[in-house]
Amino acid sequence: MYSYSNFDSDFVHSRVKEFRGQVERRLDGSLTEDEFKPLRLMNGLYLQLHAYMLRVAVPYGTLNGRQMRQLAHIADTWDKGYGHFTTRQNIQFNWPKLQDVPDILEALADVGMHAIQTSGNCIRNVTSDHYAGAAADEIEDPRPTAELIRQWSTDHPEFAYLPRKFKVAVTGSPNDRAVTKAHDIGLRMVRNDAGEPGYEVVIGGGLGRTPMVGKVVRDFLPKADLLAYLEAILQVYNLSGRRDNKYKARIKILVHETGLEELRARIEDTFARQCRLLPDVDPATLARIEAAFAAPDWDSRPAPQAPVVEAGLRSFIDTNVTAHKRPEYAIVSVSIKPIGGTPGDATSAQMRTLADLAERYSHDELRISHEQNVILPHVHRADLAAVYAELRAAGLATANIGLVSDIIACPGMDYCALATARSIPIAQQISEAFADLDAQRDIGPLKIKISGCINACGHHHVGHIGILGLDRAGVENYQITLGGDGTETTTIGTRTGPGFAYDEIVPAVQRLIEAYLDIRETAEETFLQTYRRVGLDPFKAALYEAEDAARAA
Repeated sequence: MYSYSNFDSDFVHSRVKEFRGQVERRLDGSLTEDEFKPLRLMNGLYLQLHAYMLRVAVPYGTLNGRQMRQLAHIADTWDKGYGHFTTRQNIQFNWPKLQDVPDILEALADVGMHAIQTSGNCIRNVTSDHYAGAAADEIEDPRPTAELIRQWSTDHPEFAYLPRKFKVAVTGSPNDRAVTKAHDIGLRMVRNDAGEPGYEVVIGGGLGRTPMVGKVVRDFLPKADLLAYLEAILQVYNLSGRRDNKYKARIKILVHETGLEELRARIEDTFARQCRLLPDVDPATLARIEAAFAAPDWDSRPAPQAPVVEAGLRSFIDTNVTAHKRPEYAIVSVSIKPIGGTPGDATSAQMRTLADLAERYSHDELRISHEQNVILPHVHRADLAAVYAELRAAGLATANIGLVSDIIACPGMDYCALATARSIPIAQQISEAFADLDAQRDIGPLKIKISGCINACGHHHVGHIGILGLDRAGVENYQITLGGDGTETTTIGTRTGPGFAYDEIVPAVQRLIEAYLDIRETAEETFLQTYRRVGLDPFKAALYEAEDAARAA
């Protein structure tokens, strides 16, 4: 994986020193909160309901054991012994004291990490496929592309104050695990007729108040043209994006109001001028970045031939293990969603276990997924039993990846100053309602996603079952959407109808799943497949007719 150069290290440490001075001036009253706010946001520091929150960048979700161990140290030393993995492949610390933040940033810089551009109207942390470099279906590892974008976008002077925040995602596989069509720019690795690798470029995706599926602006972009084309998109957006209304400032609104063809013409014209101003991506620079992501020194042991007989391990392999590009290896997804737990929360002890496992069994690599789980991308199949045993001892062996209790949830009103409803307790209650893992496996693949406000940090719009918590005259009310999808066939879910009270939402989800089990044609037909076959009406009837009958009784 990529390691900081001397330039990177000097840059990050200088930013820490600069911010330390700014914090000192805030603490002694030289800076007001209004003056300090843009400075802290440039360094990933938010002021939430109860305390400051520091959002740490994990570029394209990749980190090593030493970095994970440092996150554990930060959690113990300056927080409350845990961290929260987010849908942006980052980690958040929810309880740092302002005077300690420079020390936290210094500790991050010591291991090649930072919190730069995890907030503000700039190009945010670039996200990617959490199976990158390991996936059996991969055309090309997307992480060198993501790292190139990280280097180009960090402290980019022209794009530091965009109309609104700007998010980029990259995938190297035809099966999209990076939700690229829900980003301001989504890049999907493809090959042209000559077999040359390049990018399909999508713009204008996004969730939040106005969810939209991104549109293809370029079917094929040669790799050498990437930065010039990104510059063109950002320049057009920076000049034409709305600044009069922050709710209409994202590039998706510009695409919608201007029209794709007109916007494409502007981008292509700007790109033509950029190509005369900017050289192609320096091949030596690209080669140096790609070399940093060279494949590890693979273990030559053959894969074990004996079938797995231990029931717990067999269940874990069935749900949490994915095919690797090398048949003797496997990708292990570690669920950070224990039954009844807070989605994405990991204790410092669990982080240290993950660091140890990465170093011993996964060629010192870890990934954070946008689904708030942690990935060991390169585990030899002969080591699966040992890895499972250690995960189980650490409370990390829940065999529920992709199942009903593997719920995405934002922090909601327990932490977030923007939230209008609770998310975490709803996720916990749904998880507990379906605690039986055998029953979960019978239900099959099902993605439930919960957001505590219209900003949709829980990606509810693309959940098979999406739940949005709102405030209705001071009372929590939860809307349900069905049929959302965040893959290569991205679809925004359809709202079912009126919302449900806090104590009604879990029974409503139970009715939906019971209806699905009754309607599906075979045990192999998934919830999403059933919904696409029969449509909304049977599920709507299960939701509201049963509720009306219960109230009448």
